Amino acid sequence: MTAIVVFVAAAIGAAGGQAGASWRPAPELVPLFAPAGPREHAYRTFVSALDLDSLIRALETETGLLAVPRAWAPRALPPFDAFGQTGRYDRRKLARLYGARRPRVARGPRGADGRITESWTLISPYPDPSLTRLEPGTLLIVLSL
Repeated sequence: MTAIVVFVAAAIGAAGGQAGASWRPAPELVPLFAPAGPREHAYRTFVSALDLDSLIRALETETGLLAVPRAWAPRALPPFDAFGQTGRYDRRKLARLYGARRPRVARGPRGADGRITESWTLISPYPDPSLTRLEPGTLLIVLSL
């Protein structure tokens, strides 16, 4: 986990060192968006005060992120598509929270030597753990493969 925080912080710092650019581990979000059971331990969550576009620009120079068709392209998605169906979040609360608004989402793989080791999902804005307000920054969900 420390390696990811250091990597992301370094990538963002290289993009201009904006205030609030560092990622903060957010383990309180794992129970909401990871499936229950042993697979939950493969998930990690982080949040940043930066918006999605700023983060994508900062990550463009990272060699560990793999370029595959349509990876890392932000797009607006319905909340259930953004967060998936396997999480334990309250679907009605999430739908009410976003209302007609759609979160912007970018997804892509990370790995080494052509081998994918992680799947990254960036979501902005993202819900607080109680699903009562939207936070203006970006949520990073990392799935270790």
